[in-house]
Amino acid sequence: QVQLVESGGGLVQPGGSLTLSCAASGFTFSSTTMSWVRQAPGKGFELVSNIYGGGSGTYYANSVKGRFTISRDNVKNTLYLQMTSLKPEDTAVYYCANDPTIVGGRKLGGSWGQGTQVTVST
Repeated sequence: QVQLVESGGGLVQPGGSLTLSCAASGFTFSSTTMSWVRQAPGKGFELVSNIYGGGSGTYYANSVKGRFTISRDNVKNTLYLQMTSLKPEDTAVYYCANDPTIVGGRKLGGSWGQGTQVTVST
């Protein structure tokens, strides 16, 4: 049974930093491409970043490129998202996902965690 448990969200001021973690179990983590997806208030789901199983390939949405860094520890079965220079528009629930399917902002498939809230505000 796939389990994904996110942690590390919270309230941070603009320009601040947060690191999200996702503990994974129930599948072969080291060979699985993993993703971070977010949903801002009143908006659809957006793929933020993903990383290949071996960690050699990554993708970032243009909105976070240069500010967020995705990484993984295949020994600890843990996925990370280091977020810096945070902006109010980064406010969202952030989800860790295994093989997510998002079409038109809607979540249609894959395995997802319960999400962790990130709020960027003064």
